[in-house]
Amino acid sequence: MKSVPRTSSFDSTLALLREGYTFISARCDELGSDIFQTRLMLRPVLCMRGEAAAQLFYDSEDVTRVGSMPWTVLRLLQDKHSVQQLDGERHRQRKAMFIDLAMSDNEIAALVDRFRDHWLSQVGDPETVRFDLRQLANLALTKASADWIGIPGSSRDDRRLAASLARMIDSTGSFGPSAWIALMSRRRTERWLASIVEAVRDGSLDVSGECALKTICLLYRDVDGRALSTEAAAVELLNLLRPISAISRWIVFLALALARNTDWQERFRGGHDKEIEGFVEEVRRLYPFFPFVGARLRKDLVWQGHPLGKDDWLLLDLYGTTHDARLFPRPAVFNPKRESSWRNGDFRFIPQGGGRPETSHRCPGEKMTVAILQETLKLICRSRPVRITPADANIPLGSIPASPAPPVSIILAHTEANAVAARSRR
Repeated sequence: MKSVPRTSSFDSTLALLREGYTFISARCDELGSDIFQTRLMLRPVLCMRGEAAAQLFYDSEDVTRVGSMPWTVLRLLQDKHSVQQLDGERHRQRKAMFIDLAMSDNEIAALVDRFRDHWLSQVGDPETVRFDLRQLANLALTKASADWIGIPGSSRDDRRLAASLARMIDSTGSFGPSAWIALMSRRRTERWLASIVEAVRDGSLDVSGECALKTICLLYRDVDGRALSTEAAAVELLNLLRPISAISRWIVFLALALARNTDWQERFRGGHDKEIEGFVEEVRRLYPFFPFVGARLRKDLVWQGHPLGKDDWLLLDLYGTTHDARLFPRPAVFNPKRESSWRNGDFRFIPQGGGRPETSHRCPGEKMTVAILQETLKLICRSRPVRITPADANIPLGSIPASPAPPVSIILAHTEANAVAARSRR
């Protein structure tokens, strides 16, 4: 058996904070290995990348997500009562509920319709010329997801909710004041959702028709036959709201890809619907979303000739795997014809996990994400003429999560022309 290579530094926390998304792959390349050992926050960790590593993380009962994340990240992105923190049959039962909600063609179509309506209502404001794209997308997605879940508009402050959801996502790689503020936002949001759950259950809030709110609060039963606790139901409602809001980050990268590949933008303006999904999937492969995911081993095992021990802490390099030249030739080149797809269920194209969502921890929201991005592409290219700026925005990979700097905006082209004409007449 082969010993796992080690980094020369005693602790790599500062290097990770400095390098961000490229941290794991840079050391894999340096050590000539798809696995290495180091310390983060003084804790031993095994960092891994590649297809075989993804299979271990997503197609094996030998790993668990429990205890694999810093508590601030856990609280902001998942929480201890959530589906991501379950294993075995308990996980499969809870996951099946999310698959029914998030992967149904009818449910996805309903969400996309709401998203389109909220997007168009914002860009239809004749007084507004320029939109911060992240804010525009985040608010449209927040309103659409709350409508789709079944939360009445009278019970919501959509702008405050959108800001809270964005704060949770944006602070996952932070420590100090910004993380604490995001945690306070999360607690407020969970308390509000808990009050919604209680109102549904005591009948003071009527839930008409089938919707996620009714399913989670009234219909679902865990493997022990019990309904979710109020706290757990609130967490799982948030686990629908927050990931849908997070699609706004993909939307920004989608627009940036259109701005940098104007030939494709013109192509989609005239149709070519069959090529849209390939473009969307290449955006998800190339641009930074989640950098890595954690797990812990449940038993001793040998992986790729390396002895690994029970309770070892593992990090899988999602970004590095989708940028591995062995898996994706010329990985830095934007190529929508690679034929990558969430449908393949493989362990190479893993921006949101590998394997089958029905049997693993792969995100069940990928189908929904792709559908929203396809609709966004059509809205940008076809609904109203827009200009995306700046096309040369930098994406600092040392920041987690990464965002373009300066922020990307869309300018309504004909509105801009009207405004210029109006000024010239004064």
